[in-house]
Amino acid sequence: MSAILEVSHVTRRFTGLIAVNDVSFTLGNGEILGVIGPNGAGKTTLVSLISGTLPPTSGEIFFEGKNITGLPAFRRARLGIGRTFQIMRPFPGLSVLDNVAVGALFGHGDGESDLTRAREKARAQLEFVGLAKFVTQRAEELGGPNRKRLELAKALAMQPKVLLCDEVMAGLNLVEIDEVIEVLKKIRESGISILVIEHVIKAIKSLSDRLLVLHHGDKIADGPPDTVLSNSEVIEAYLGRRRA
Repeated sequence: MSAILEVSHVTRRFTGLIAVNDVSFTLGNGEILGVIGPNGAGKTTLVSLISGTLPPTSGEIFFEGKNITGLPAFRRARLGIGRTFQIMRPFPGLSVLDNVAVGALFGHGDGESDLTRAREKARAQLEFVGLAKFVTQRAEELGGPNRKRLELAKALAMQPKVLLCDEVMAGLNLVEIDEVIEVLKKIRESGISILVIEHVIKAIKSLSDRLLVLHHGDKIADGPPDTVLSNSEVIEAYLGRRRA
């Protein structure tokens, strides 16, 4: 499987803290890579480094073979890197439809220049994620589970080649988790590669082709889900030494 994304020896330091430490991995074309680890492991920081909302202290990031380490977030989005956010902040005062249309206007390539066409693309993504009946509702009025779906729709409207998902299943019940898993699988079937952060181990195991494990900023495992989840270092990171 050829790599669409390569992270090479990336480190991010904050004052007195190394959040991500010399991490390297690849994401293949059409692959779902799950990223797991305890709270504070550096998972969201890693996604921010890939999307460009944070610069790395050292290391390089390549997308489709091109070095994008110095590019700002909006340039990476236009190349085809989309993301969802763990803390959901819809554009206040705008409808659900227009929240997603913003993604279509500023996404891959130069975005959609016509608002009418952007709204058509937004409707298609809202239908895809199951929010079609909420198109006229103000986005800030959505409940938590539907805000998760809105995050996905906004990112998909940008027509990404790689989608970075930060805990899109957090706070959902079992039925809602299964529904999101099916949506993510359909996204992969459409040709989009996915990196997904998740704490729900059963869900991430069933969804992912590969798992990457971070602990205190270090990569401690990378491989097939069954192999990774039986790794003693991974078990210790989650459950403590006595359970490993």
